[in-house]
Amino acid sequence: MTKADQSEHIGTEATITKFEVRAIRAPLGKPHRTASGTIEVAPLVTLEIETSAGVRGSAYVFVYTPLALEPVASLLKEIEASTRGLALAPAMITDTLAARFRLLGMQGLVGIAIAAIDMAAWDALAKIHSMPLARLLGGTIAPIRAYDSLGQLGAKETADEVEGSLRKGFSAVKVKAANVDASTDVDVISAIRNVAGRGAWVAADFNQAFSVSESISRIRLLEDIGLDWIEEPVRAEDYVGHATVRSKVKVPVQTGENWWGIPDMTKAIAAGASDLVMLDAMKIGGVTGWLRAASLAAAHGLPVSSHLFAEISAHLLSVTPTADMLEWLDLSSAINSTPLTIRNGMAMAFDGPGCGINFDHKALEKYAA
Repeated sequence: MTKADQSEHIGTEATITKFEVRAIRAPLGKPHRTASGTIEVAPLVTLEIETSAGVRGSAYVFVYTPLALEPVASLLKEIEASTRGLALAPAMITDTLAARFRLLGMQGLVGIAIAAIDMAAWDALAKIHSMPLARLLGGTIAPIRAYDSLGQLGAKETADEVEGSLRKGFSAVKVKAANVDASTDVDVISAIRNVAGRGAWVAADFNQAFSVSESISRIRLLEDIGLDWIEEPVRAEDYVGHATVRSKVKVPVQTGENWWGIPDMTKAIAAGASDLVMLDAMKIGGVTGWLRAASLAAAHGLPVSSHLFAEISAHLLSVTPTADMLEWLDLSSAINSTPLTIRNGMAMAFDGPGCGINFDHKALEKYAA
């Protein structure tokens, strides 16, 4: 039996034996301010799946508020008994768990927990096969254009931040807009253009802050300055509202980070809610959900960008037919011994076994919630 045959045999025979779940408050380089509030630390729930092959798969989920740390961690610990002994076949595991939670639904904390399991299972499978996740999925490790994701700042602060982004090699930035005064947004985007130039890629995120009519009027103020997309101008679930905004402005509308799986994505596409697609590896359903969503996006000719989860998203964009941009917002390098590499504004997925999440256990203990 060849080494490749042995690896395949091990992968198909491996089963899940144990979960290791932790609630973490990971430090950020600086607070990240949005229209919905300021994120001071990254509340993460980490999962390590032990397998009968002696290999661990790792993943983390970002739960936005520390209040959700204990509920998500507890739910994962409860689900552990349902997965123990299952074959390490991530899509099968995900579909099995989805069937068990059908009456409750796959949104919210349940969706987050199942996505964590799916991502950790794929990581374990790639490690068993001694391959980067992108190669296991049939792709290659290639540079992906990344943008630096900045918070909601004033014009002077934004200009300083963008100068820092340019020094790091970025030629693309996104800023959290939706300031109380619309003129502040104009000043902020103008400041970015003054620093980065007309050739730079610039986007803004409204974080669901406005009504349809106010979104349209605010976006029109920014059109002549130049935006590559405007993100979530109205409530995420208002697909008709997004479609209306899209029909009235020149700037491409970006949505998708809050789609809970394929059902939400299907509704949004049917409504014509977005020019572009932004997939969140956690909310879309982990690796399994992303692959299904990427196929749907390709069928409709929609460019796909990532939301958060940069390590695993770099692998997933590598096998996405209509891949566009990777969002760089560092949530996990404080606890990850193999963080994503950003070089000259390009993201390079981890070129070792797995998806690039290998926890520093001393850091996990240090930042335990």
